[in-house]
Amino acid sequence: MTEPPRAAGGRPLVVAALAWRAHRGATAASMLLAVLTGLAPVATAWLTKLVLDALAGGGNRDVLPAIATGLAASGLCVIVLPHAATYTQAQLRRAVRALVVDRLFAAVDSHAGLRRLEDPAFQDTLRLAHESSQQAPNRLILGSLSIAQAIITMSGFVGTLLVINPALVLVIFLAALPALWIQLGLSRERARTMWKVSPAMRREIFYGELLTRPEAAKEARLFGLGGFFRSRMLDEIRSANEAERRVDLRTLRSQGLLALVGSAVAGGGLVWAVLAAASGDLTAGDVTVFIAAVAGVQASLTSVIDRWADAHNALLLFGHFAAIVEAEPDMPPRPGRRPVPPLRRGIELRDVWFRYSEKHPWILRGVDLHIPHGQSVALVGVNGAGKSTLVKLLCRLYDPDKGSIHWDGVDLRDMAPAELREHIGVVFQDFMEYDLTASENIMLGDLSSEGDTHRIREAARRAGVHEAVEALPRGYDTMLSKIFGGHGEGAGVALSGGQWQRLALARAFLRQSRDLLLLDEPSSGLDADAEHAVHASLRRHRQGRTSVLISHRLGSVRDADLIVVLAEGKITERGSHDALMALNGEYARLFTLQATRYAPRP
Repeated sequence: MTEPPRAAGGRPLVVAALAWRAHRGATAASMLLAVLTGLAPVATAWLTKLVLDALAGGGNRDVLPAIATGLAASGLCVIVLPHAATYTQAQLRRAVRALVVDRLFAAVDSHAGLRRLEDPAFQDTLRLAHESSQQAPNRLILGSLSIAQAIITMSGFVGTLLVINPALVLVIFLAALPALWIQLGLSRERARTMWKVSPAMRREIFYGELLTRPEAAKEARLFGLGGFFRSRMLDEIRSANEAERRVDLRTLRSQGLLALVGSAVAGGGLVWAVLAAASGDLTAGDVTVFIAAVAGVQASLTSVIDRWADAHNALLLFGHFAAIVEAEPDMPPRPGRRPVPPLRRGIELRDVWFRYSEKHPWILRGVDLHIPHGQSVALVGVNGAGKSTLVKLLCRLYDPDKGSIHWDGVDLRDMAPAELREHIGVVFQDFMEYDLTASENIMLGDLSSEGDTHRIREAARRAGVHEAVEALPRGYDTMLSKIFGGHGEGAGVALSGGQWQRLALARAFLRQSRDLLLLDEPSSGLDADAEHAVHASLRRHRQGRTSVLISHRLGSVRDADLIVVLAEGKITERGSHDALMALNGEYARLFTLQATRYAPRP
């Protein structure tokens, strides 16, 4: 997705189908009201002509009450119908928005891996797709209704002009052709501009969050970064504003020229009508309906052109939505997909190579590793060695670029990612802190536990956070957020980093029946006592289970069945703690280096 998506001819039908599915009643009512609203001005103009001609001609006035009643009714429709249309269109707008947003994020969620979300072009498309999902479908639907209404009105008045002066109809339509061409060109330029400024808009949002998020506030205040971030944010805003200003200036020039042309045509027609009436070629009613027809045709034609251009622009923007929704899955299923069996033999990595993109260096280089069923494997190495990446591959958040990973002999790529993950419990180093209640923060580890307070509390006890949660103002129902918390007794509470980490551990403990447990630095934010307690609980939890543990604190991995040392994406050592210490290699060096920190000074 390196360029803005193009509008496709079939997408208006897609939008129409979305509207019908979102709210059939509002869609049908909006269409009916568009037809009636389009007919009302034409009926009013003709009834006005009939009244004036009857009065001026002195003929049969017996029909005047009926005509006047019709004129009153049509005038009432002119006033009432737009309000009814506004109501039904509002119902339709809300229903379509809910359906489209659901479609968009369901499509994003269908990408089982992380590569798409890490692609800047995909993020730009997603941002525009989200914005367009709020507006573009409604602009297309309401624009189509407005176009239909304007065409109905215009058709009625064109028939009037054909009776009075056919030549003027041709002049009006010829004058409108440049307007249509210019407006469509402007809509394309506006769509291109939105695509060009999308990176700047994302950076503006980024700097705005740095100025408002509590997580960034500490350093921003301490280092005096507020002015720096504001300056960066304003630079991005000015860059986007300048691009939009150029489009606005071209729009002003073009629309000013079009207004002059339209005024000249209307003025010329008015002069002709007055002169024709003075010479007796037209009646007073003819002049009235002629003036209304010229104004009505011009207004309707302008509305059609403007709405058409706006719908064209919305269609271009809707292309971003379609690009996301219609995109192929990032991990397409292979033919003959296999079910995920309970782990019985183990997991095997065969010559696994991986890098995050072709522009990045290799993170893993030909890794061969067997993780036996029921045993614990510890991954050790300096930062950047590939440990966390290997865990992500086991979760199938990525697929290897070369080689394969097998679950009891079955390639992970032959399994559905969602089904595979049902067999895995995990704690990531960069775990999430959800702005939800304490109970919900734990429950997210296994949605089947919702409402099961016993399971949630038991998981919290095993993670050593039950007492801390119970002490909160509302216990497990306390909102863990200063931003979304209420006031008074419902106010949110901020936890310490260690307490948050224990909640993340509780989410993992909630998945205690899973076949594979992955722990990426599960105690990095804990004090010595808490770390000891957590690892004691983890040892009990891991006993007899297949587990992979990453920790820079080597004292916590020494009891693992197998310790694997990674360096520069390759396995350089493997064995038990005693065997690796006897080898006197990298593991022994790192373990001895850490141990000396706790040894008494001579």
